[in-house]
Order: sequence, then C-alpha cells, then structure tokens
Amino acid sequence: MARVQVGSLSITGNFRDNNEDRLALDPDNRFFLVADGMGGQSAGEKASEMATELIQEHLQKQLDFDETSSESVIETIDRVVALANTEIVALAQLEPRFHNMGTTIVFVVAAGGQLYSGGVGDSRVYRLRDGDFEQLTTDHSLTQALLDAETISPEEAITHRYRNVLYRYLGSKEGGEGTSPDVCDPITGDRFLLCSDGVTDGIDDLTLEMLLNDGDDPQQIAETIVEAAQQGGSKDNITAVVLILE
Repeated sequence: MARVQVGSLSITGNFRDNNEDRLALDPDNRFFLVADGMGGQSAGEKASEMATELIQEHLQKQLDFDETSSESVIETIDRVVALANTEIVALAQLEPRFHNMGTTIVFVVAAGGQLYSGGVGDSRVYRLRDGDFEQLTTDHSLTQALLDAETISPEEAITHRYRNVLYRYLGSKEGGEGTSPDVCDPITGDRFLLCSDGVTDGIDDLTLEMLLNDGDDPQQIAETIVEAAQQGGSKDNITAVVLILE
C-alpha cells in the first residue's frame, strides 16, 4: 500500500447551530469515514456519531486488512455498515427524541493492497487521477434517481427541490442493503476527497477538482475546500477529508 498523507476539517458553517457531521481517521491509515447526520440537532449528531464509532469499531474487529479477495472485503464492509444501520434504527425506535434520526456514510478502506470507496446517502468520495476527476460514489437522493431515469437534466438537478431528499441512509430500512464499493489499485499521486454535502452545496465539481489539485499539503487543501464551500454559500455543516497517495 502506498503511503498516505491526510488532511481534514469539519465546521458548523454559517447557517447551523451545531455540527451534525462526523469524521473518523484510522491512525494506521487503513480507513477513513465521513458521516452527515440528520433528524434534528441531537438526533443528527447522535446518528453520525454512532455510525462512525460503530463502523470504526467493527472494521477493526472484523476486517482482515491483509485480505486480497475483493468479494470478502466488500462482504465484511457491507456487514459492518448493516450492523451500524440496525443499531441506529433500533435506537430511533426506542428513544422518542431520536425518532427521525439518520445519517449518511462514506468511506475509503485500504485492504489487501487495494482501495475500496463507497457509502450510503449523498455524502461523496471523489478521486483525482492523472487529470481525471471522478465521483466514485452514487448519491442515494431522489434527484439522482430522477437523473438516472432521465426525467430531469443535470442542469435541473443542481437546483431541484428534491436534491437533499434521500431514499437510502443509515437509519432507514434500506440503509443496510450494501455500499456498492468502487475497487481500485492505489497509484502514487492519486488524490481522494471524502466530503459531506455541505461541500458540494457550496462548490461545483470543476472548482473542487481545481482545489483538490492545488498544492501538496492535504491539510491545507482540506481547509481551502471547506472555506471555499462556506464562501460559496453552503447552508450546511461542511466536512472534507483529503488523501494524497505517495
């Protein structure tokens, strides 16, 4: 596995009273997580906190990071995310103040010399490789579903009223139905961005690509991306994790 440099920042932003985003970075650089909670103040915070803590804990216990079988790694990741989903659903049913809680999750996991990126909800993972900037995750939003059905255009999707309405997230019945990971061999120079929709609410993909490619300090890049999203009018919490492979 290539050496990874990591930068990260999460802020409340201009329009929220509290930060419902969470991130988790493995000290050994084996996995990276970003979650964006929803359902009201304490509920959203609780959901994203549970997701990152449970997934982190179960990955460490259940995933063999030397495993070279992609099928086996994906099976374990999906099982771990489904476990977190089950616990979030259970608490939401038991505790009235958490009744509507849910959260997105995205991850990059390094195992067996490969990188796995996937998630549930509309937080995103992007990769910049040799000038090619690509979104590796699929948004589980109604707008994306309408786009896939070719009912609306990409231009309409940007301002569509359903763009923040999710049909899959952790805390929903469908939350444990798989994370559809993209699997790739790591290449020196690859850059990854994990972000909540607070980033994409304030910056378009063209600007994101430019910022992700600007300089070699991942912490500086993460801070610049978050600041640009804030200045760009993002109305949400803003979280960015930047990975640079060496």
